[in-house]
Amino acid sequence: MGSDVHLKFIDLFAGVGGIRFAFEEAGGKCVFSSEYDPHSQKTYKAFFGEKPEFSEILEVDPPGDITKLPPSMIPEHDILTGGFPCQPFSLAGVSKKNSLDRPHGFNDPTQGTLFFNVKEIIEKKRPKAFLLENVKHLLRHDKGKTFEVIWTTLNQLKYDVFYRVIDAKGWVPQHRERIFIVGFRRPEGNQRWRIKTFPEFNLVTPPDKGPDLEKDILEQDVPLKYTLTPKTWATLLRHKANHKAKGQGFGYGLIEKPFRGKTTRTISARYHKDGAEILLQNGARPRRLTPLECCRLMGFPQKCEKFFDRKPNGTQQPVSDTQAYRQFGNAVVVPLIEDIAEAMVKRLVKAGALAEAKV
Repeated sequence: MGSDVHLKFIDLFAGVGGIRFAFEEAGGKCVFSSEYDPHSQKTYKAFFGEKPEFSEILEVDPPGDITKLPPSMIPEHDILTGGFPCQPFSLAGVSKKNSLDRPHGFNDPTQGTLFFNVKEIIEKKRPKAFLLENVKHLLRHDKGKTFEVIWTTLNQLKYDVFYRVIDAKGWVPQHRERIFIVGFRRPEGNQRWRIKTFPEFNLVTPPDKGPDLEKDILEQDVPLKYTLTPKTWATLLRHKANHKAKGQGFGYGLIEKPFRGKTTRTISARYHKDGAEILLQNGARPRRLTPLECCRLMGFPQKCEKFFDRKPNGTQQPVSDTQAYRQFGNAVVVPLIEDIAEAMVKRLVKAGALAEAKV
């Protein structure tokens, strides 16, 4: 659809901008973005030339903290997008908070309330549509009660709401299941359109031939520092043996040669620790992915690769490898979001909610 449509969107909990790339590809213009992590802000600026900390609207501490910005100050927009923080709802986050005897989900006094900041913005600004992204476990958290609260809240805001869990496999050679929640505003004021059904959502499917792990993702010459140290490899072997003895299948994920046609496990924000979920056969000891390979595995545009290719091309990696791993582990798979964005925009145009540009 590209530039054939008039569309303004906002990018909440932006991370390094994966959702922004997708909605720009669908013809949208980003009019506001927020992300309070300073490391993610650096990468976002490298990608887009601006930091997602809205200081031109209001300076807050820390910069980019959306909880400190009144919703009334956010620019008018057609679509609200955001991958609201998933730590309180993820399996890992829940397990950690339980072990520390801390509340999680909607009882979490900090991150668990961030969904309600999204709710307040939707309630105040009344965008025509929204797209929210989270971990698959959101559906099961607290025996489904957490998602029930989210679902009920969004419907009470007078939106027709749809959700779907989608695996990114096919768009990229990575198993990555995430839940996507789409909402369209019900008629109000002089609004004549309504989108009661969204069958296009279920028709979002991966391309017949997506990128190949060996051909399109992996580098040929990888520095030795990405090979696991003897100590780290021994630790992973020991942990896997212990789990196997208990009849459990937990442990590292090793991809053996040939790599062509293979699919990785889900890369996570903890990947920087030992690379356990995605290891590549590499002689006596395996290696982890490089930041450049992670960038590709998440489907980020080719123009982003120059920041991670380690070449003397005048561009410097905006953050450390550790932060890059965290950022890509928390990111969205861009080509998948592009297809969702295109489906949303086409449906809004068809309903008369968005005007196509006159060429």
